[in-house]
Amino acid sequence: MSEIASVRLVIWRHGQTDWNVINRFQGHSDIPLNKVGEYQVTHAAKILAGMNPTRIISSDLGRAKQTAQALVDLTKIELEIDPDLRETNGGNWEGKTGEQNKAEDGERFTKWISGKDVAAGEIGETRLQVATRARAAVDRALLKPTGTIVFVSHGGAARCLLGSMLQLPYENWASLGGLSNACWSVLEPNHHVAGAWTLVEHNAGSIPEPVFGDETNN
Repeated sequence: MSEIASVRLVIWRHGQTDWNVINRFQGHSDIPLNKVGEYQVTHAAKILAGMNPTRIISSDLGRAKQTAQALVDLTKIELEIDPDLRETNGGNWEGKTGEQNKAEDGERFTKWISGKDVAAGEIGETRLQVATRARAAVDRALLKPTGTIVFVSHGGAARCLLGSMLQLPYENWASLGGLSNACWSVLEPNHHVAGAWTLVEHNAGSIPEPVFGDETNN
């Protein structure tokens, strides 16, 4: 059995922030977890610790690092940082609610929401760009494949990463439901197709949680 064959990938979304609750586009804006988010990640970390992670790799944004730290505190595994796991650069949309962005940049925002590969907020990133860099972070981690690797990222970036890892046609990425705050998806190697991955859990957590900010899912 190859080393890759025994790897499990956990894609974990950060806990709740105040901006999530009011559907304000976060993107690269460095917004901390709120009290609910702090509770969520503490609870989730206890479950994830039971999966015996071997590595924990986080986006460099504060809300992701706070989330990762909850698992680090339990497992004592050294936290690794990879900026390529960041959320989508939202350009001119960052800091604004979905309603504001619809009102001010409706045509572009509608195309982006419907899955068209347009730049977020005119000067931000496209979904394919996000997928490319997030996939690069995973590929770098897999140069040293070992056990269960937890990647701590963001809602939009996670969806793009999953779509890429599962080799879904780009236009079908939107069919993947969003990750709730502090919930995760699990990928394992497809043992029947070389180089392919299988989604074995999606939006997992101890109890069902609402997907706050699904419109922007950041």
